Amino acid sequence: MRLVSFFLLSVLIPLVLCHGWNSWTNYWQSQGYFYGSQYADRAYSVSACPDECDCPSSFPVAMYCDGRGLTAVPPIPSHIKYLYLQHNAITSLPDSALSNATNLVWLMLHFNQLTSESIGKKAFLKLGGLERLYLQYNNLTSIPSNLPLCLRDLRMDNNMIEKVSPADLEGMDNLTILYLHDNALSEVGSSLKGLNSLTLLDLSSNKLTKVPAPLPAFLHQLYLEYNAIDSIPEGFLSLFSQLQYFRISHNLLTDKGIPANTFNVSGLVELDLSFNKLERIPSVSTTLQYLYLQANQIKEFTMGSFCSVVDVTNFSRLLVVRLDGNELSLVDIPTDVGHCLRQVLDLEI
Repeated sequence: MRLVSFFLLSVLIPLVLCHGWNSWTNYWQSQGYFYGSQYADRAYSVSACPDECDCPSSFPVAMYCDGRGLTAVPPIPSHIKYLYLQHNAITSLPDSALSNATNLVWLMLHFNQLTSESIGKKAFLKLGGLERLYLQYNNLTSIPSNLPLCLRDLRMDNNMIEKVSPADLEGMDNLTILYLHDNALSEVGSSLKGLNSLTLLDLSSNKLTKVPAPLPAFLHQLYLEYNAIDSIPEGFLSLFSQLQYFRISHNLLTDKGIPANTFNVSGLVELDLSFNKLERIPSVSTTLQYLYLQANQIKEFTMGSFCSVVDVTNFSRLLVVRLDGNELSLVDIPTDVGHCLRQVLDLEI
């Protein structure tokens, strides 16, 4: 027994001296030891929780205050990382409301009654680690000031935002998701160009009359449905080497407003041009998989729009083609369409 004890001490002492006692105790805590400290932290979490919220001991860094009829933000313990305040009637967010919540990672404030004027200019200033901010379904007319630069996911859809200035989102190098749909934007200018990490941008259901430009170069998904856009600039899609999903349905696009080969770009997986005013099927890449052209004014099925050459290796990879709601019928489809669209699973006329 003495020999075993001596052996353990000979191993532990050098490790403690090398890494420090705090590092050593942190390791054992991570393995489930030092239960007293762990339970004390959980007990503190529960005791510090406001009466109107829930702070479960099984997830002590979260505070659930959603759907409680709140009109103001309750006191927030400093250790909270995930704060759920959605579906309330919160009308203001003063500078002091989040001053103690310096460890927040997620902040859910959607479905409240916040206005731009009721959010303090310094309300988000101390949230240096915030990654996800949900402000959709409020009454915002502008983007709040001093948003955390570390944000990765920002959702402000279903508000009344009329303008985005370059200063609003400046320095947000980590932002990958931006929802601004269902607002009152008529243009965005160059305000989004500097968002170099952005992969998903949703500007649908606004008042845009032109395709916004310039936009971040590494977008994977771009949604512009339900606007009043009548044309697409020449070479627009070729600016995005990683774009896979482009949706611009429910606009005012005509054949005249779409330059030749606009959509003949590799990498694109889904193209939605439905509910526009097109009379011809535009040329698309053979690598495209989903094409939506329903509810236009298309009168002719042109095989060349899908395949300029057809042989063993040259054919369309389209899986779904929607052409219903146009001026076409089955008799307009060439009998040899299967040579080009040999992988199609759903062809609707």
